[in-house]
Amino acid sequence: MNQAKIQELFNEPGCATNRAKSDSARKKGCSKALTPGAAAGGCCFDGAKISLQPIVDVVHLVHGPIACEGNSWDGRNSWSTGGDLYRRGFTTDLSNLDIVHGGERKLYKAIRHAVEIHKPPAVLVYQTCVGALIGDDVAGVCKAATERLGTPVIPIDAPGFAGSKSLGARLGGEALLQHVIGTIEPPDPGPTDINLLAEYNVNGELDQIRPLLARIGIRLRTAITGDARYRDIAAAHTARANLVVCSQAFVTLARKMKERWGIPYVEGSFYGISDTSVALRGLVSLLVDRGADLKLAARAEAVIAEEEAKAWKALAPYRARLAGKRVLLYTGGVKSWSVIAALQEIGMEFVGTSVRKSTAEDKERIRSLTGGDAVMIDQLPPREMYRMLRDGEADLLMSGGRTQFVALKARTPWVEINQERHHGYAGYDGMVALVRQIDQALANPIWDQVRRPAPWEG
Repeated sequence: MNQAKIQELFNEPGCATNRAKSDSARKKGCSKALTPGAAAGGCCFDGAKISLQPIVDVVHLVHGPIACEGNSWDGRNSWSTGGDLYRRGFTTDLSNLDIVHGGERKLYKAIRHAVEIHKPPAVLVYQTCVGALIGDDVAGVCKAATERLGTPVIPIDAPGFAGSKSLGARLGGEALLQHVIGTIEPPDPGPTDINLLAEYNVNGELDQIRPLLARIGIRLRTAITGDARYRDIAAAHTARANLVVCSQAFVTLARKMKERWGIPYVEGSFYGISDTSVALRGLVSLLVDRGADLKLAARAEAVIAEEEAKAWKALAPYRARLAGKRVLLYTGGVKSWSVIAALQEIGMEFVGTSVRKSTAEDKERIRSLTGGDAVMIDQLPPREMYRMLRDGEADLLMSGGRTQFVALKARTPWVEINQERHHGYAGYDGMVALVRQIDQALANPIWDQVRRPAPWEG
């Protein structure tokens, strides 16, 4: 790994947590190196892979043992409007002999085979712990393959032991900035082109956002990386504004695009009625400041007013049933505060929210939304989570799939909110869908049945 590159990513001026540190603390960085073989599920490679895999038309080739390519299909449940090449697993499947003799020749053959069979616009090659430890020059192989095959081959140098999942996402963005963005000049740049950064099209959520942008008159150049095409990302430098959906993942990419091409950015969320409106207004403001037609703001206000009225009308039947219900939110990142804002709009209360992957700005938003009353949790052991649910401290658990069994054991309704979910919750329609799922979970008659004493218990 290039230690200078990692140190640069740690010294991120766009991160409030980093700015608040002393000089000595900033030099230590924000991520500890992980132990090879003990980093599964949250390592640097995993972060880079799931951040870039939603690019739908390229080959994603993992240079490592086959087990590292275990998250290819539906790892993030990111949808595509065309093509499924990104869902196919490609790996060099390094064996014991490759560890002894080196895997560079095997990697080149895998790249050549993938290009000949699938003819992709590009190949993304991911370095893993094994390839890095045996010293394989992935960058050199990618450069040689690009020259010989005529297809861009991009090295993603993010072996698992280098650091956390968050660092992997930033390294993935750094690879796009270094090798992809700015390499193609599109024939049709427009005054209202924007990019969405760290938007992964989970369950097709872009289809809940694209129509809103189109009605206002904003063109989505590309999402980085949800439902993205290689050529669109390569032309992302011509956009007039960026919206960062998850600041922890791609805030560095947003800052560097501003420094290199003068593209301003704003952070925002499409979860919740009010936050969706704020995000749209923020984008319009940036575009108008850069010379877009002033009528853009008027159209945005008209669309916002219409969509908010429709959403509130659809939510009216649920408010009486859900008002006052208590939620334990166990997720992270942008959802740690955006979901709170969304559900507070219908009167629900929060007993706690996790901040495992949240930035300082995320935590400040939580304090602002809850008046400082919400409990912010870094880690909640399953035993403590079970106790909270069993004792009735929360009426509902919203989390990822790994903690659903804690809720079921405690006989408590559960709604999936993480990336593996099977419903899109973005935009105004997404808010209605989220509230509908919560209402169905709480009203399910199974909970009354399982909470009753068994017949043999008297």
